[in-house]
Amino acid sequence: PAWENRMAQTLVFTLLASVAGAARVAPRHSVLGTSARSHVRMVGNADKPGVVITGGAAGVGWAYAVEFSERGYPVVICDVKDTSAAIAAIRQRVPNGAPVFGTQCDVSDSASVELLGEFAKEKLGTVGWWINNAGINGGRRPFVDVPIKAVEAVVKVNLLGVLYCTQVAIKLMHEQQGSQGHIFNTVGSGVKGGGTPGYVTYGATKRGLPQMTDSLVKELTVGVQGYDRKPTKGVANCHTLSPGMVFTDLLLDDSTPELRKFPFGVLAAQPEEVAADLVPKILATSGQGAKVEFLSTDRVLVKFFERFLLGKKSLYIDDDGNVIKKPGAQYTENGNRALY
Repeated sequence: PAWENRMAQTLVFTLLASVAGAARVAPRHSVLGTSARSHVRMVGNADKPGVVITGGAAGVGWAYAVEFSERGYPVVICDVKDTSAAIAAIRQRVPNGAPVFGTQCDVSDSASVELLGEFAKEKLGTVGWWINNAGINGGRRPFVDVPIKAVEAVVKVNLLGVLYCTQVAIKLMHEQQGSQGHIFNTVGSGVKGGGTPGYVTYGATKRGLPQMTDSLVKELTVGVQGYDRKPTKGVANCHTLSPGMVFTDLLLDDSTPELRKFPFGVLAAQPEEVAADLVPKILATSGQGAKVEFLSTDRVLVKFFERFLLGKKSLYIDDDGNVIKKPGAQYTENGNRALY
């Protein structure tokens, strides 16, 4: 339709200008692309630090665990539900991968998170990466129709949960002699300040995470005025991680055909694709305050160009906004493909 073409042209020109501006800004940190895969794998096999992934029994968290294990990094996944089936599926997918351990943890409960830290230390020894991936959105609906209990749950998991986990991870990493640890806080819709109608609480919690991360970066590098900096055995670094739109229950629940056609059908990706792109970037991140993302400006440009200018069809959503179901795969009622 004509309006789609006009919108696409406007978006492409806007993004091109954004790329030109970004190219003039020197990077603050080192993040290698997927071309660094062989180097990263070699380093991981030599040092064998471990990885903690919250919300690791499903979606992109589970896909992260597969990627890390395949690369030789031992992993602890946690989830509010039992992780046994998730671990069995990882072992089936990568039978020769590094060990994967699982435990139940409610990240909205501080005592549960403390136990997660102890479990990770016991199973992994040294924790090199801690990925705060667990999150919920409370369902897509007008804010006035959202039950207060659902509002509380989203805030507790997405904001308090990340605060609890980050504090535990920092303390753990500070006790690791000579170690550099990295904490990644997962951001999502609303992170750049745009409105998220239907997901008011979710957007508010995600908007707060970059500010939290920036504050921690300052504390961990220069300290807090008026307080002496305490010596630590190891170093903790904090970053944000943006997987973009991923085909999971979080994305597809309460979605409409219009949303599935755009933006999902243009920008969303499968968990395995996102993990294959982000895990090498996570492993290659150094220093403080990195912003690691899947939907980079150049990737968005390519997707818009292919869809709106070349007319390329989505592999996952048909022209009527329905999920395209692949032969042999299993799907939930909302159209989400089961990973195992």
